[in-house]
Amino acid sequence: MPIHRFSFPTQIHFGPGARTLVAEHLKTATVTRPLIVTDKGVAGLPMTANLLGDLKAAGLEPAVFGGVWGNPTASQVNAGAEAYQEHRADAIVGLGGGAALDVAKAVALMAVHAGEILDYAWDNPAGVRIKHPLPWFIALPTTAGTGSEVGRSAVISDDVTHVKKIVFSPALLAKAVFADPELTLALPANITAATGMDALAHNVESYLSPAYHPLCDGIAIEGARIAAHALPTAVRDGKDLTARSDMLMASMMGAIAFQKDLGAVHSCAHALGTVLNLHHGLAIAIMFDHVMRFNASAAGAKLAELARVTMGGSSADDFIAWLAWLKTDIGIPAQLGGVGAKPEHVDRLVEFAFADGCHQTNPRPCTREDFRKIFERALGE
Repeated sequence: MPIHRFSFPTQIHFGPGARTLVAEHLKTATVTRPLIVTDKGVAGLPMTANLLGDLKAAGLEPAVFGGVWGNPTASQVNAGAEAYQEHRADAIVGLGGGAALDVAKAVALMAVHAGEILDYAWDNPAGVRIKHPLPWFIALPTTAGTGSEVGRSAVISDDVTHVKKIVFSPALLAKAVFADPELTLALPANITAATGMDALAHNVESYLSPAYHPLCDGIAIEGARIAAHALPTAVRDGKDLTARSDMLMASMMGAIAFQKDLGAVHSCAHALGTVLNLHHGLAIAIMFDHVMRFNASAAGAKLAELARVTMGGSSADDFIAWLAWLKTDIGIPAQLGGVGAKPEHVDRLVEFAFADGCHQTNPRPCTREDFRKIFERALGE
């Protein structure tokens, strides 16, 4: 048998009020000039002002870079790295959803390395290695979806081609995560739904991956159970702290589990992000049941187990039907036509999905023609 290597190193502070521990943590780490990296929306919210106040009250000298929006791009990383140098920062605090946290990781990398962020993409044939220790980096998630706070990768788009590239290294892991469900209470219902489906998909796709990682399998199946029961409540009643806490935990569990790898749902979603600039979580949510229907012939037993833990079912068909119901229940369009996709987009969607690496660990191999059929079904063609 081959040698398998497992790692679960991230320190996590989880629960309401965890954000209040940040200032003392940074002081203990002997940093003094943190740069808060966040998105345009979060930058103007009270949570950011409160965090700034806490840091200043502790004698630190923080600054804010709020130049993240939409799908993160290389130019956003460049601007963040410039802000880091201008502030003479010595630490980075990632505050926000997956985009902000991915940019925060990339800014930490580029703060101490030359070149461009996409030089460090894992699939770059002339890829550059990470050589220097990164600045102290901590993460505060404000959504329950990507789980980027516990991940060792950053997904960054090329500004010109819009192709998503993955920078992957254990060096990108946060030194500590402050997962405070109170930071997610203001999340709108539609974003709660889309990001929540992303969290569920991470758990499901990692569980279905044929790669060997029983530790991740256990985390993924429990993460799927938690998300399935909490997501409808979190969407209907955003102030339900128990549901918000459960979704934040399920999100982190999915991101920890998917070091085992993902599948074709994510390849489809990455293609939709590239071609239509579609929100990642929404793209995941729309494609989820369509890809699972394709996977049923190769992963029937695992899909049946997912049916059992999520909705008390007993078959792959039960799980797929439940996913379709869940989409309707939380306001996700059933098909791609609801978000502007058209038949003329299919050729490009197929090419980008097939080129994406995530489907390499899909339980059923995907050809270009398979992707074409999946997208056409999702369009209702």
